[in-house]
Parts: sequence; C-alpha cells; structure tokens
Amino acid sequence: MILTVTANPALDVTYRLPALAPGRVHRVREVLVRAGGKGVNVARVLRQLGEPVVATGLGGGPDGARLVEELRAEGVEADFLDELPDVRRTLVVSGEDGVVTSLWEPGRAAHDPGRAADRLVDAVAARLAAARAVTVSGSLPPGVDAALPARIARAGAARGVPVVLDLDGAALVEAARVEGCVLMPNLDELEVLAGARPQSAAEAADAVREVVARPSGPAAVVATLGEQGVVVATRRRAVHARPVETLAGNPTGAGDAACAAVARALAAAGSAAALELRPLAADVVAVSAAAVLRPVAGEVDVAAADRWRPLVPVEEL
Repeated sequence: MILTVTANPALDVTYRLPALAPGRVHRVREVLVRAGGKGVNVARVLRQLGEPVVATGLGGGPDGARLVEELRAEGVEADFLDELPDVRRTLVVSGEDGVVTSLWEPGRAAHDPGRAADRLVDAVAARLAAARAVTVSGSLPPGVDAALPARIARAGAARGVPVVLDLDGAALVEAARVEGCVLMPNLDELEVLAGARPQSAAEAADAVREVVARPSGPAAVVATLGEQGVVVATRRRAVHARPVETLAGNPTGAGDAACAAVARALAAAGSAAALELRPLAADVVAVSAAAVLRPVAGEVDVAAADRWRPLVPVEEL
C-alpha cells in the first residue's frame, strides 16, 4: 500500500469556456466539482496505475465530508482527520484556446494547529507498518507549522519507509534537511533550494546535485522542468529525460502524476538508494505527459503513458 498525505485538501472547481478575457462577462459551458488537493490527485493516479493506496490528511466541514465520500465512492480508501472547519476550494478556468488560469484559496485555519499536526503525524505513523511508500504533497493550512511534512518524513525514515515530498516555501526548506527522503521540486521550488533559477537541464542537474550533496539531506531529487522534462539525481548520478512530443492540454495535474510515478517506483524498489534512475525518469515523463491529456487533475491516459514510456529519451548528465 502507498499512503498519500494531503494536509490542505480542496474541492477542485473547473470552469470550461471558450477563452478567458479579463474584464468581460463569460458564460461557462461546463462546471466540474471534485475532490482535490495535490495528495488526493496523487492517490487517484496511483489507483489508475493499479497501486493499492490510502489517502489521509486534514479535513472537516461539509466540503471535507463530501471529499471523503467522493473518494470512497471511487474505491480510494480515505481517512481524513476532522481538524478543519471546512476545506478550501480551488478554481481552474480552462479555455478551449488551451489557456488555463488557476485560482487557489489559502485554506481554512485548523481549530488547533498544534493538535492537528500532532494527530496527523500519529495517523501516518499508525499506517507505516502496512505502507511501502508515503507521499506528502501540497500546502499547509494557515497556522500549521511548516515542519509538519519533515516530521512525517522522519517518522517514515525511522520505520524504513521511503517518503516523497512535493512541497514549496518554508515546508520545502524544512524537508530538505531530512536525510533519506525524496524531494520533487519544480523550477520555482528548485530556485528556492539552490538560490538561483536553472536556465537549462544541465543547470538544473547542477542545482540538484548541490542539494543532494548536503549533509543529512535528501537521498534523491526529482526536478520537474515542464516542457524540458525531468532531472533525477542522487549523490552518484544524474539523468535527464525529455517528453516524446509537445502536448496541448491541461498541465494542472502533471506534477501530481509525476509524484505518483515516483512513489510507485519507490514502493517497488524499497528505498531511494535502490532506485533505477533511467526507467524512473522515463516513467515520470510518460505518466506526467499522460496527465496533460486529461481534462482534470488526478487523471492520466494510461494507454498513452504505456505507449510513450519506451520512447522517452534519457541521457546521463
């Protein structure tokens, strides 16, 4: 089983319309409302990929109950702690012209942020005996300590369970100090970690190598670079994989699909040290590209991923 952790889940609202023009009135052609948050999207993708998965995190309120009910109806085991007054909503405006605009609410403050964090760490720890990998994804509710994801990663490390962290801001900086974890920064987040924004895959590899070389730091970094693909690095090696083709579609869930691919590889390998970098990089690129073909986050075109995976070019850096 793979355990996904979402501390700040959401209901994702998608408006579909011909094009978004600021300052004008729009008639929305279609409205989709579904359970969301980065870790929830990871759980959905893992289920599509055939992996047993449990989704946990902080929840509460009417929309939080709706989120759990929806996931369970889809066959995803969901267990969210009732610590928030309600869950946030996110709005994605998806134009037929290919332009996607996203508006993210910050989340609702926990009733007791310290208790919420402690309960979530305990809930994750209680499931580690059955978990082959853990993912911690996305933002934190207001007031929750930025060290919460790092605490979860250390709990996993203490039990020998690999943990993937897809974070930003202060939580990412804290997590980068956890020995043995796997970080998944995008270009903006890699700039936070390395102090400069990479302008190429080679520069991204240099930045990633610097991060994994730090004492008591991550065992591996999987840097997602958008159309440039992905750089995967450990202290020994780095590889770069590029998409087979440039795609038009909705990139909103591509990073979450990439996280699911990394978690699946970790669950199979047993540890970050045992990862096979070339097939991992190819799989991350194929699965994340397959997410772009789907209209909403948390879905992938599995057939497309299977078709692209053996064609993805991977080079040593």
